[in-house]
Amino acid sequence: MPAGSSSKRERQYEHIKGSAEDRGESSKRAKEIAARTVNKERVRSGESKTAGKASLRDPKSASQRGGQRSHSGAEGPTKDQLYEEAKKRNIHGRSSMTKKQLKNALDH
Repeated sequence: MPAGSSSKRERQYEHIKGSAEDRGESSKRAKEIAARTVNKERVRSGESKTAGKASLRDPKSASQRGGQRSHSGAEGPTKDQLYEEAKKRNIHGRSSMTKKQLKNALDH
């Protein structure tokens, strides 16, 4: 958790991490899921100074969405999620790629 997080966010982080571990995620992946979810909630409620565009644009909070986009659905991750991953991996030409092209680029 980021320094200066509220006790509410600390509890939220622990709850999400525990739930992810109960679903069979590794400890490392559970921590990542919890941190990303809590940080997104912090952005949406104005508790953070910086924000990614996907965090601000999503009309539903993670708790409202209830895991609808947990990468296990029929369509998998959204185009924005694929784009952000491509950005992290520094994939050239990502800004003009379609969702299918981003998925293919990330699979290689």
